Amino acid sequence: MKISVDRSKCTGLGICESLAPDVFEIDDDGDLVLKTDEVPPGQLADIEAAVDGCPTEALRLHQD
Repeated sequence: MKISVDRSKCTGLGICESLAPDVFEIDDDGDLVLKTDEVPPGQLADIEAAVDGCPTEALRLHQD
């Protein structure tokens, strides 16, 4: 499963980072950095929570 971000919607609030810090990071400029675009083993629930919790709906999960 892959993670994607719609950069035109992302505002860098950091909710995703707080829910899945191994995958998402907000850099010093306030931009979202995906540490990986693949869902790491054992982290699907955290990433789903981040996707569901994104207030701008910028995050998506896709089947490979």
